[in-house]
Amino acid sequence: MMQTLYKKILVLAFAGMIAGSAAAQVETGGTISRRSERDKKKTEKTVGVTERMQSFYEKKDTHDADLSYMREIYRDLDLTKAPNAPLYYPEDLIDGRENLLRVILGAVVDGRIPAYEYLDGRELFTDQYKVNVGEMLDRFGIYHTEAKGSTAKAPKYQIDEADMPTGQVLNYYIIEKWEFDRRSNRMKTRVEAICPVMTRSGDFGGEAKYPMFWVKFDALRPFLAKQYVFVSDDNNIPQYSLDDYFTMGMYDGEIYKTRNLRNLSMAQLYPDEDTRKLAQDSIDNRLKNYGKHLWVPTREEYLAQKEKEEEMAKAIAAGDTIPGRTVVAETTTVKKTNARTKKRTSTAKKVPHAKVKSSMSTNQPNSQATKSVRRRKK
Repeated sequence: MMQTLYKKILVLAFAGMIAGSAAAQVETGGTISRRSERDKKKTEKTVGVTERMQSFYEKKDTHDADLSYMREIYRDLDLTKAPNAPLYYPEDLIDGRENLLRVILGAVVDGRIPAYEYLDGRELFTDQYKVNVGEMLDRFGIYHTEAKGSTAKAPKYQIDEADMPTGQVLNYYIIEKWEFDRRSNRMKTRVEAICPVMTRSGDFGGEAKYPMFWVKFDALRPFLAKQYVFVSDDNNIPQYSLDDYFTMGMYDGEIYKTRNLRNLSMAQLYPDEDTRKLAQDSIDNRLKNYGKHLWVPTREEYLAQKEKEEEMAKAIAAGDTIPGRTVVAETTTVKKTNARTKKRTSTAKKVPHAKVKSSMSTNQPNSQATKSVRRRKK
């Protein structure tokens, strides 16, 4: 009896040791192990933007084999326009809310995202064309100091609030990519890069624009997602983030360049302002309506379109200079007018007819009216 009890105790103890070792292995696994202080400090340095957030916003470029159409568009976002005002305001740091320039410069000078040289239409986002942040700040006259933790290999800088050139950056250049994916049969639009543009007085009067650097939009998205902005004066609740603002295309930007073989801007291709405006509108319309011309219409759609064309041809033959303009409204108006005219005509006929009868019976006693021969005395 004692030997049996002793064996049971040994078995239970051995089982407990196995369970303890298994639990220890699980606890030391990568999934549920606790973070060390070093890992916590490393996460705090990213100011709330973790590697997981960065990987979530990173998107791989669509493979060329899946694309049937692609075009790069350069747009100029003027911050004086009402739709672009959320990028400029608030001018000062208010309750943790920052404008776009503070978000971009803060991430660049702290070494969290790279910046690339502005090459005027030949942008290459490679290590060879990364911007030296210190030299860039000196070139644009932005006062800065070295931040804590800065090293020769990984320099970091700090810009005081009074030295932030918010009032000088009044434009942004963006690179848009329009891609038609043959797998999804959809035209997709995405922002590839953003460039702050500083506006300063020129040497001979007037104002001159100085593009500062490019930052890739995918690398900037985690920081933009944390900043919410007002998009309308009617609603004072910041419902959209800066990331939503760009991904949903809420901005209003003029096309100042398209990627072409000669690397010419729209101003160089079309010196006349009116002609340039027409060309910009034409490019916008072609991009927005590109997907509509790729579908083969069904039999019903074809017949409906053919019937519409026949009606327009008849209208032109009848002398209508603008066929198809409010056809339904004009038809109903004509019908109502005809109905009213008929009603008035019938009423007008009845009234004079009664008057004529009365006049004939009273005013013309010697008329040749046929008299009744009933009840005559013989």
